[in-house]
Amino acid sequence: FSTNALMEQLRLKYQQRPWTETLKLVYFCTDNALRKPVSDAPDGLLLSCMEKIERTINAKSIFSVMNTLEVLSRQKGLTVHVSPSGTACYITSMMFYVEIQLEKNGDVMDVKLAHFEEAPVLFSISFSSVIVIISFVRMKNYDAFGKILEDLSNMYQIPGNSEMKAKGYLALQALEKDLYSMSLLDRTQDLNRVTEVLNGKVGHLVPRIGGTPMNIEFYISPYQVLEAELHHGSQVCGTKTVVTVEGTDTLHKLPLSPLIVDPQAGEDSNPAFLQLTDELSMDLPALFVLKFHQPVPMSSSSIEEIQRLTGIQISGLKLAPLYELIVQSTLKEKCSEDLSTNKSCFFVSLPDCPKHCYFINKGSEKSDLTGALVSKIPFSHPKCVPGVIEILRHQVAYNTLISSCVSEKHINEDDSELLYFEVVPHRNTSFSVFFLHPVKENLACVVIDLITSREVQCHLHLNPQDPTLNSSDDFIARAVKRCMSVPVVMRAVFRNAAKVKADS
Repeated sequence: FSTNALMEQLRLKYQQRPWTETLKLVYFCTDNALRKPVSDAPDGLLLSCMEKIERTINAKSIFSVMNTLEVLSRQKGLTVHVSPSGTACYITSMMFYVEIQLEKNGDVMDVKLAHFEEAPVLFSISFSSVIVIISFVRMKNYDAFGKILEDLSNMYQIPGNSEMKAKGYLALQALEKDLYSMSLLDRTQDLNRVTEVLNGKVGHLVPRIGGTPMNIEFYISPYQVLEAELHHGSQVCGTKTVVTVEGTDTLHKLPLSPLIVDPQAGEDSNPAFLQLTDELSMDLPALFVLKFHQPVPMSSSSIEEIQRLTGIQISGLKLAPLYELIVQSTLKEKCSEDLSTNKSCFFVSLPDCPKHCYFINKGSEKSDLTGALVSKIPFSHPKCVPGVIEILRHQVAYNTLISSCVSEKHINEDDSELLYFEVVPHRNTSFSVFFLHPVKENLACVVIDLITSREVQCHLHLNPQDPTLNSSDDFIARAVKRCMSVPVVMRAVFRNAAKVKADS
């Protein structure tokens, strides 16, 4: 056939069909091309670029929106069906499905979610601080929508058939209800978020919405609180953990229904839990998990305390000097570029104060000074969570103090006056800050012992023959609690010493 004859046959074949079907065919062909695995072949880069362009284009028609949803869903390993009318998209797996209803112009009408053997639920904004799936689709935020699809799939990553996976989901639901009940304990109407984060039994809890896991905010530093107060309307996030369920190689007894009947029935404001009977629980190849977005440096003693509390070992830990882990994590958070974690000397600039130089003594391989980066904490009973949260608060507060001495500046850029300090770890959550006495040429030392995340003890040690620095132990402890920053505390100590020196 000549080219003209071939084109004429194609035209005759499709002239009786509506233009919408031709568009669907074009999108289908494009979709097939995008779903080919990107390889090292010459066309691999082109296909990758096509995918990025497809994701970036602001879809303005129902066909382009539908095509984008189909491509995105298949990339997440999900099945996609389009209704005969072309206005509804069904994203399905063995355990759930998401139904998206579209207007003729591509605008989103409704989004519904149904879990295994459950009736579909219409997405709505139930919590003002949470943007739910319907908002993501309406705003064409397909990255966020794809993340929700991933989270939905991850909820069912449990070994076994669909019934076993459904039991895992029931266990997660039961846990979430118990945690929510615990979050209501001792709550008053005027309780603000910061107080709840720092003192609540389970911190500040945000329930799961669709595939977005329940998260618990359990610590926020004084500087983060100050930043939120200075920038009205902004909400500074503290340290969080998400609550989910993960598959395991062994069976664990997990509750399939809430265990708290009356949250106020226990003693000392602690809820009373029902006995974990065979009727209320089931052996599943799964465990509940508190998972962190970034691994948390934790001391060996804190890890052991959590393992005793939960009765479950935290696997995959690699022990190292705790201070080295804290420095490494702090540099990764503060610096856009990778810095050598071997650095132990850092320069900190503060207003109205000579520059501080901190030497971080990272300790040795002694057992009481080692730690590990913890990415997740497994457990099997909701009663463990308040105790674990309190240990996490304690550890993160301690990490905050040590990390306040770490900065991206490890080279002195000028010859201005310097104040030198050495931070030396002690057992558990205490450390010393050594420095030269402002008047005499003797060493002075402040010992900071963080008893809990809310209680600190400090002791200033001087040579008996040296003059006082006009800073009592109580003054230093109050300063530490107020700012949780070693440089700021040491600036306050030196300012008090300067007043004594001026008076004398």
